[in-house]
Amino acid sequence: MFINKEKIEVYLAKQCMSYNDLSKASGISRITIQKMIYNKVNARPVTIGKIAKALQVPVTDIIETTAATVNQEK
Repeated sequence: MFINKEKIEVYLAKQCMSYNDLSKASGISRITIQKMIYNKVNARPVTIGKIAKALQVPVTDIIETTAATVNQEK
């Protein structure tokens, strides 16, 4: 799973929070949050859940969703 950087920043702005505030509220280090945002590490579902809870938003609002395409021959 990947976190959408733009969505996170919008919710941080709405909550008047910094990345340090998010770190404190979620219990996840600021460095780890930034690594997830810049796709340096794959975020675990529980970690994304903690971030969403700290931002008071549904998990689906902060994750990056990409549609998988399947080539089918007929």
